[in-house]
Parts: sequence; C-alpha cells; structure tokens
Amino acid sequence: SLHDALPIWTRKRIKRMIQKLTSLDSYTDFINDINSDTAFSDPMLSTQENIAVNLYKTVEKPNHHVLGVFHDGVITGLFVFLITEDERYIEMLVGLSRLTAAYEEIAEYLQANYPGFQADFVFNPANTLLRELLTRRGASFYEEQQKMVLSNPCPTVDTNGIEPLTERYKKQYIAMHDTDCYWTGDKVAQAPERFSVFLAVDNGLVVGYLDVTNCFEENEPFDLMVKEAHRRRGWGRKLLVKAIEANLPKGMALLVDVGNIPAIKLYESAGFVKVQGKNSLAATWNIN
Repeated sequence: SLHDALPIWTRKRIKRMIQKLTSLDSYTDFINDINSDTAFSDPMLSTQENIAVNLYKTVEKPNHHVLGVFHDGVITGLFVFLITEDERYIEMLVGLSRLTAAYEEIAEYLQANYPGFQADFVFNPANTLLRELLTRRGASFYEEQQKMVLSNPCPTVDTNGIEPLTERYKKQYIAMHDTDCYWTGDKVAQAPERFSVFLAVDNGLVVGYLDVTNCFEENEPFDLMVKEAHRRRGWGRKLLVKAIEANLPKGMALLVDVGNIPAIKLYESAGFVKVQGKNSLAATWNIN
C-alpha cells in the first residue's frame, strides 16, 4: 500500500484521525473509486439498493456508526458498523480502504471502545489487507461464500406442506432453528416487517424452514434447514419455490458456501445462477 511504502520517519509525521460522519456527500468519489476496485470492492455494496441501504441511509439510522479514517485531512477509509450495546454485538456493514493503516486504525478504535464485544465482518475475499488484520487479531473465519442470483424461471413444483410461520408452529420453529448466528429464530419471528418464514410441515411436525428477507427489491433466502431424517425428499426445493412465488415480482440473491455442492445444485434447480467475482468471506472477532 502507499502508506506502507513510506519511510518510517515520514509515517510518524502523518496525522491520523477517526471521525463520525453525518453526511457522505463529500465522499462519493472515494466510495466509487474503492468499490470499483476488484481487490477492495465491498460485497455489501453490490447493487444500487445495497449502496443506499447499507451506506447512504445509515447516517440517519440509530445504532449505525459511520466512521471516516483520515490521514493528514484526506479520507483513506470509510466504515459503517451496526453496534448494539445491550447485546455487545458489532456488525461491519461497509469497509472501504486500500491502506493497511486505515484498517489498523479502525481495529484499534473498536478495541478501545468496545472490549468484550463480538464483531462480525463480511468482506471481499480478495481484500488481503482486512483478512490479514483479522488473522492477526485472532478472528475465526468461515468458508468463502458464492453469490447466486435468481435469473432463470422458477420451476413448477407441488408446494403442499409448505406453510407460513404462525403461532401454531412457532415453538417448533424456534426449537429447530440454528442458534449459531445473530438472527436466531426468536429474533426473526419478532421481525415480520423484515423477514418472511416458510415452514415444511409433515403431519403436524415442522421438518424444515426457510428465512427470507421481504423488505428489499432483491430479497435474500439466507437460512434454509431441513431435518436430516427428512432430507432428499424435496422439502428444500419446495421451500425455495414457495418463497420465490411469494416474493414475485421482486428479485432474489443468496450466498452459499463454495464447497456446499448439494446446496448449490438445489439453488440451481430453483433458477439461481452463480455470479462470478461477487463472493464474500465472513469472520468473527471477539474483541478483548
């Protein structure tokens, strides 16, 4: 990076500062420049809707912290974090920079202000600067995820047995829901303005579920699970098709582990196709 190439005596003279931003109007060129770089673009800013929701509108939202990193008065990094104090949780929504020093500066800021918090990051796998920083900080990484977009017609599938979440099945849904995530079944069930939930019900037993966003122009099926004893019976495909039908005429995109071939084939069978160059990598840093 440019900063790393500077001699030590020059680096010491650089004045660094982190500033909370209330407007991004002055930084459009910086945002567009970084986000158009294949090595540093942010997967959370892959569509115009993403850019509006995850970046420009965050300056008005509670619990959202928009931070600029400045070196000698020039912006070198722009970051957006969702921070929930009561849950001691941080989620990076946007991270844009080409400089190691900017990532180090933001990490030091988080460490100084939020010790004991869990911080989750989703970023471009090609961004080796952020990956190396999180590695040095002891973060744990998850498998790289492939982006897929609904591009082909949805197949005609019998969706008998697929029902929306209701009070009747709520306890079963929450009991089987993945808990190793921020959006647990409890939280999803309490946010119907953001999520739709579809259940696979076999003789009164919930054997699978699909959580999908419902408030965007391009919604995301982001948590699909079928109980092991009921797999390979078509429940996953039924859940997907029902969600796609309910979502029309809006679009859909999702992320899936690059090594999860059965899931990729399932999504392809429902009309999703891989998008090259838009993968993402997730990591969790327990700040101490």
